[in-house]
Amino acid sequence: MKNKNIGFNSKLIHGGEFNDALGSATVPIYQTSTFKFNSAEHGAACFAGESDGYIYTRIGNPTIHALETLLAELENGFGGIATSSGMGAVNTVYGAMLSQGDHIISSAAVYGPSRVVLETYYKKFGIDSSFVNTADIEEVRRAIRPETKLLYIETPSNPTIEITDLKACCELAHEFGIAVAVDNTFCSPYLQRPLELGADIVLHSLTKFINGHADIVGGVVVAKDEALYKKLRSVMVTLGFNMDPHQAYLVIRGVKTLSIRIDRAQESAMKIATYLENHPKISWVRFPGLVSHPQHELAKTQMDGFGSMISFELKGGIEAGRKLMNSVQMAILAVSLGGVETLIQHPASMTHSKVSAEGKEKAGITDGLVRYSVGIEDVADLIADLEQALEKS
Repeated sequence: MKNKNIGFNSKLIHGGEFNDALGSATVPIYQTSTFKFNSAEHGAACFAGESDGYIYTRIGNPTIHALETLLAELENGFGGIATSSGMGAVNTVYGAMLSQGDHIISSAAVYGPSRVVLETYYKKFGIDSSFVNTADIEEVRRAIRPETKLLYIETPSNPTIEITDLKACCELAHEFGIAVAVDNTFCSPYLQRPLELGADIVLHSLTKFINGHADIVGGVVVAKDEALYKKLRSVMVTLGFNMDPHQAYLVIRGVKTLSIRIDRAQESAMKIATYLENHPKISWVRFPGLVSHPQHELAKTQMDGFGSMISFELKGGIEAGRKLMNSVQMAILAVSLGGVETLIQHPASMTHSKVSAEGKEKAGITDGLVRYSVGIEDVADLIADLEQALEKS
């Protein structure tokens, strides 16, 4: 892109680097597994890294590359690496940054599979992990060991919606030579840019806000510098976590409306969180925009908006929560988040069901916790839906 000093919304529409020989106004789908070479010499140059030509879609593809470049620009990073799923992005980071004998510190309240894969598969490979409340900087400090190589943060946390001070954590980690990776899925680069706050790596499940339409599964990793980029990309290519061109095309289409969707959803989320906080059947509500949120002031400075993810608990506990989820009519009872449709789910029995009871307790994932992802429907209809469901709870 010739002018990178343009606004965020202009980047969403015109960002990235792509030139189509036929003059296509949008990025075409290069639905091909392999690419022909101009000559034997050209093929050899491509494999040697002396030419920018494409070889094979697992290694690189014009449609995928256009998406990777755009997302790297949005996060202000060196380069992006698109993956077949959010967990493909997570494992690209783990695989590149951790070796046998290493130790990782992770947010305790983190996407369930991001934790489970460390406690199962990576443990078998001799990699140890500690799960702490990264919103408590002293708890992070106490967890550091000589063999700690990676601090992995998700903020806001999933599903407890706690906010970690990224600048403070990055400064602490770098003091000990520890790299920092941040799962920025709940915010997207529209609301938070961890690389600007000191992180080394940022990743997303593209399935969520960036695509925003619940019709693809994908992930991305963005590195702050060239050396990290090459290290991460090598893992993605070798282990085969690559995205499909059609996936990339749909994400490119979806991301163009990212800011518009988030603006509407977070405006509604503020009204819904306020409604829930004042409801007699609700024990507590966690939403960064509420003054009652423990890290409300931090969210105001670290994020460019409060997002649209809400967690809350009913006074009637898990049974009341189950009745609520079975009674909503507009909100969809489903996992995932960040789409145009409002979703509701029960983390303890769904997304975090494979996390141990002890792990859930330490992370603050109670049996009665309900996670609510606000979409772009009319907020009056969403509140009316909750009202009728709460009456039955």
